[in-house]
Amino acid sequence: MARDPKSKDSKSEAPAKALALTSGEPAGIGPDIALAAWLRRGEFDLPPFYLLGDRAFFAERAKILGLSVELADATPEGASAAFAKALPVVATGEIATARPGHPDQTSATAALASIRWAVDHVRTGRAGAVVTNPIAKSVLYRAGFRHPGHTEFLAELAADGGSAPQPVMMLWSPALAVVPVTIHLSLREALAQLSTELIVTTARIAVADLKAHFGLARPRLAVSGLNPHAGEDGSLGNEDIDIVAPAVEALRKDGIDAEGPLPADTMFHAAARKSYDCAICMYHDQALIPIKTIAFDDAVNVTLGLPFIRTSPDHGTAFDIAGTGKANPSSLAAALRLAARMAATKPA
Repeated sequence: MARDPKSKDSKSEAPAKALALTSGEPAGIGPDIALAAWLRRGEFDLPPFYLLGDRAFFAERAKILGLSVELADATPEGASAAFAKALPVVATGEIATARPGHPDQTSATAALASIRWAVDHVRTGRAGAVVTNPIAKSVLYRAGFRHPGHTEFLAELAADGGSAPQPVMMLWSPALAVVPVTIHLSLREALAQLSTELIVTTARIAVADLKAHFGLARPRLAVSGLNPHAGEDGSLGNEDIDIVAPAVEALRKDGIDAEGPLPADTMFHAAARKSYDCAICMYHDQALIPIKTIAFDDAVNVTLGLPFIRTSPDHGTAFDIAGTGKANPSSLAAALRLAARMAATKPA
């Protein structure tokens, strides 16, 4: 499995710049877990971060949750100094009015503004990394959002008018790290887009970031097959012979330690996970079902291949428990810690 970025002392390795934390969908649990994480910052050993959005909105959410949270207007540069005594909030200029569990017309504009500002702050050197709270894609789509998800939107922002990088989604936990080759697509569309070239480029990006930020000199990849039992020598489909196996061979010629195509149904038990650092899977659910089963509370979504660090909790907006105090901030805390450690190892 991929090792946690090494640190002798997480506090000493925390970047000098605070992390930019987006609000996520205002009607979801993003505000809840941000407030709860700050209150438990000592317990979780969190690096300094600031929340992007409307301070009055967060104050109202704290009131709904019955939480006593000191909020402070801040700048990205001043957030670290304020963090010990108050949760720093950097205004985005968008006012959110959504009630817990009930997105309204302000949800999309507020959520997208916080993402744009977070990326701007890290790209201009004002923040150490971007950490994103969950968004509701259905809400964004109704407002004209044209991207399949967070990952693709971040790639566009990274392009800054130029050519967009290929973003790669990795779900990381101490027990397992997985990368889906195709991401937010229907299964039919994922099969249509899967290619040897896509597998190879995805794996190369994963290897580069595993070397740069996870202390792995030679990452070991387990490449899943597409079909049951990796195709049973073609009796269950030729894709593993024609698409996946050539990709594994190309990776090996690059000097990458890659094994596969492997039957996906036997890749994720405890003994199998000891043989690799990251599983390269062919489609979304093939990768995410195992990690969400094994490490739901401490898995972190990491976007690889971007010119900045971005992590996110590995769960959704949970409208049904927003504003109830039931939301668990553990995955957000893990995302904040990992972002800080990755930023501390970022090449100069």
